[in-house]
Amino acid sequence: MSMIQAINSALDVMMERDPDVVVMGEDVGYFGGVFRATAGLQKKYGKNRVFDTPITEIGIIGVAVGMGAYGLRPVPEIQFADYIYPALDQLVSEAARLRYRSAGEFIAPMTVRSPFGGGIFGGQTHSQSPEGIFTHVSGIKTVIPSTPYDAKGLLIAAIEDNDPVIFFEPKRIYNGPFDGHYDRPAKSWAGHPGAMVPEGYYRVPLGQARTVRAGEALTILCYGTMEHVIESTVTEMGVDAEIIDLRTLVPLDIEAIEQSVKKTGRCLIVHEATRTSGFGAELSALVQERCFYHLEAPIERVTGFDTPYPHSLEWAYFPGPVRIREAITKIMRD
Repeated sequence: MSMIQAINSALDVMMERDPDVVVMGEDVGYFGGVFRATAGLQKKYGKNRVFDTPITEIGIIGVAVGMGAYGLRPVPEIQFADYIYPALDQLVSEAARLRYRSAGEFIAPMTVRSPFGGGIFGGQTHSQSPEGIFTHVSGIKTVIPSTPYDAKGLLIAAIEDNDPVIFFEPKRIYNGPFDGHYDRPAKSWAGHPGAMVPEGYYRVPLGQARTVRAGEALTILCYGTMEHVIESTVTEMGVDAEIIDLRTLVPLDIEAIEQSVKKTGRCLIVHEATRTSGFGAELSALVQERCFYHLEAPIERVTGFDTPYPHSLEWAYFPGPVRIREAITKIMRD
């Protein structure tokens, strides 16, 4: 399956298993979503369970909070992560706090799906990576898959979770992995081991990282699209790097990170989001706190820049093979 097909399959599986699962959002019904992730679901489950909403993100999430409090498991879609900001008040003040403020009497078991990241020339309003904002908020879990297999398993686990989950989908790899070389032909998921997706039900537990590639020379922490860019770059360089795909940022598999860094003695962190206060800063602090006496070189970060995502200079902003190669060379030299 492609990642789109895997996400659609996860929604289908959960809607069939649990009549309380409801899909909602802009154009998710008859149209099947802007990326077709919900295609065919309204026809199969009806307009009461898969329905279009007005263009009001705060309203979409506000309604979903109420649904969750009354026993449903809504899966709202925010069409692009760039448009999630109007919903921040409902997500932060209501969804994230509901269990705490009600002493466990009410919960908000909702999974907010949203495409995020660049690589498709979406410009400043269709390319942002706001995951760091949500990792800062107590009570919200943040999930980012990097393969179709993980996308389906993680989405099923997120829908079954009793807490609100932000499920960011890297749209650059919806239809195939991306090695960061934008001038090369696009690839499909066909033949990729991560595209071997079972038809039925399975879970990928939240809070469990995946070791993409074992190595001894350095540890590289990443998630989403960056996993494929790094894997390609490391292979081209011939570096014995251990690549850790975090899968979920909250809860974070800190044990896997600590074990790897203590083994390799070096750590590189890569993400597409802006650098200042990006999630890489938290990762860097955690590695420094837990692995200081094992580090043989300063921790390095390769990230987006502290600017709006540029349209004409997209590939300068995108953390591609050139910048990753420079960072690996530096950290190995140090």
